[in-house]
Amino acid sequence: MAGTPSRPGQGPLKRRLGPADAVVIGLGSMIGAGVFAAFAPAARVAGSGLLLGLGAAAVVAYCNATSSARLAARYPASGGTYVYGRERLGEFWGYLAGWAFVVGKIASCAAMALTVGSYVWPEQAHAVAVAAVVTLTAVDYVGIHKSAWLTRVIVGVVLAVLAAVVVAGLTYAAADPARLGAGAGATPGGVLRAAGLLFFAFAGYARIATLGEEVRDPARTIPRAIPIALAVTLVVYAAVAVSALAVLGGAGLGNAAAPLAAVVREAGHPGLAPVVRAGAALAALGSLLALILGVSRTTLAMARDRHLPHALAAVHPRFAVPHRAELAVGAVVAVLAATADLRGVIGFSSFGVLVYYAIANASAWTLTAAEGRPPRAVPALGLAGCLILAFALPPSSVVSGAAVLAAGAAVYALRKAA
Repeated sequence: MAGTPSRPGQGPLKRRLGPADAVVIGLGSMIGAGVFAAFAPAARVAGSGLLLGLGAAAVVAYCNATSSARLAARYPASGGTYVYGRERLGEFWGYLAGWAFVVGKIASCAAMALTVGSYVWPEQAHAVAVAAVVTLTAVDYVGIHKSAWLTRVIVGVVLAVLAAVVVAGLTYAAADPARLGAGAGATPGGVLRAAGLLFFAFAGYARIATLGEEVRDPARTIPRAIPIALAVTLVVYAAVAVSALAVLGGAGLGNAAAPLAAVVREAGHPGLAPVVRAGAALAALGSLLALILGVSRTTLAMARDRHLPHALAAVHPRFAVPHRAELAVGAVVAVLAATADLRGVIGFSSFGVLVYYAIANASAWTLTAAEGRPPRAVPALGLAGCLILAFALPPSSVVSGAAVLAAGAAVYALRKAA
C-alpha cells in the first residue's frame, strides 16, 4: 500500500496495537492536555460563551477526525498528515504538515512537562519537567505496548478525578445554571478565539493516525478508534465545563490559576484540591507520553524521506521502535523544559495543529468514493473551520505560527535548490 516503507535496513514497525489500545492512546492525548490547560484561557476570551466555543471546536474536530480516519485507513503508515499530504497533494504539502506538527508538538511536549513540574513541585518545576521527559522517553524506548499499558492506567485515574470534580460541582447548592448561557460579554470573535484555543484539547486523536504502522488491521481499527476517542472526550469536556461554569461562572473560571481545583474548593470540598492537583500532573504525564510517541513517529516518516537527518529513520532491532527519533525528540524537549517557560504555548501549538488538519482535510477531499472518501461536506467544513479558527487566535499566536511555517518552507526551498 502507498506510504508503507520498504527501504533496506529501515524495516517497518510491528503492529501490536488493538482497538482498545488505539482508543486509549487517543484519550490519553486529549483528556490529558485540554481539560486542565485550555479551559481557563478560553474562558478569559469567551466568558460565558465557553460552551459555544467548545461546541465549535468539537464540530471542527469531528470533521478532522473523520477525514483523518479515512486517510489513515488508506495509508496506514507512521507520519499521519505528513504521509497523506505527500501522497494526495504533493511533497511540499506533506512536508509542511510534518513541519507544523513536529515543531508545534515539541513545544507542546515542553509545555506538558512544565505543567507536571508546576503541579508536583512549583519551586523546582524545570527539574521535575526534565525528569518527566527523561522517564517517559525511556518508557517509549522499550516498546509501544508498554506505553499503551501505562496510558490506560493514567486515563483511568484521570477520569476518576474528573468525575469527582463534576459531582462536586453539580451537587453544590449554590451552583447557578444561569451561568451556562452566553451572556452579553460573549462576542462572536471571543467565541471563535476560545474555539481555537480549545481545539488544542481535541487534537490528540492525531496520535492514533500517526501510529498507523503499529495498529493491527488499520483499515478497520483506525476509523473506529478515532471517533470513539473523540466522542468520549467531548462528553467528558462538556460535563467538566458545565460543572465549572455553574460553580465559578465565566469570569471566575477565566481568572483561576488552577480552575478545577478552584471548583472543588468553591463547592465546599477543599480536601479534594490536592487530589485534583495530582490528577492534573498525571494527566499532563499522559499527554507527554502520547505526544512523544506521535512526534517521534512523524520524525521517523520525515527522516525516511530525508526531510530530516536520515539517521533518525532507524528502528530498534529488539524493541521495534524508532529509537533514534524518540531520543532526539526527548533531548530537544528536555532542553526546552530546562530553559524555557512554555506553558503559554497553547495558541502557538493550536495554530500549527490547525494548519496540519487543514492539509488533512484538503487531502481527504481528493479521495475517490472507491478509496473511502467521506461526504464532501466533511472535509470542506473541516478545511474552512481550521483556517477560520487558526486566524481567530490571538495575534501573537498567528504571527509566531506563520513565522515558523515560513521558516519551514524556506528550509524546504533551500534543500530543493541544493
